[in-house]
Amino acid sequence: MKLSTVCSFLAIATVSAFAPVTQPRAGRTFVTSLKAEAADELYIDEEKRFIMNLILLGSSAATVGALAVPYIAFFVPPGSGGGSGGVTAKDALGNPIAAEPYLASKSANDRSLAQGLKGDATYLIVKEDKTFESYGLNAVCTHLGCVVPWSSASNKFMCPCHGSQYAPTGAVVRGPAPLPLALAHCDTKEDGLVYFSPWTEDDFRTGGKGWWN
Repeated sequence: MKLSTVCSFLAIATVSAFAPVTQPRAGRTFVTSLKAEAADELYIDEEKRFIMNLILLGSSAATVGALAVPYIAFFVPPGSGGGSGGVTAKDALGNPIAAEPYLASKSANDRSLAQGLKGDATYLIVKEDKTFESYGLNAVCTHLGCVVPWSSASNKFMCPCHGSQYAPTGAVVRGPAPLPLALAHCDTKEDGLVYFSPWTEDDFRTGGKGWWN
């Protein structure tokens, strides 16, 4: 009788030792809660990352724009001002040239540089009677683009780069320049300032259409 009781006890203990242990319900709840919090944190991180990307993209675009605008503007020629009204002739300091004091400071047949259309160096021409010629001459050589100085001793424009020479009117007298200096109208307006405006008529030196038009 005692032996059978002991055997039964041992059998029950053995079965209990190998039976699967049931996890407490509270543990499952805790793990589920941790997963939910992790998901919430992941969602918050993604939202923050998106906002930071937008901020980074915006700041990069602003920086590139700030650098690009002046760079592009450098290659855009200055506007011609008031359309057919032309632009004021400017001195070396960028100040508008007033006709009366300018003429008083120059001698007859003077040819001095001023800033003209599109910012190009342009000659103002003073005639024998101490008035302005009706045209100005673009100082850019038509050969390779050097600025051509005026030689009063030779009474010609003489390019120092490749030897081209131009008459006082800007007509070619010696190559390799293939074309005359470009023309621009020169006028004094009611405000007393000197103005350059585009020359759209025929070139009086060649009798044909101006090559710069």
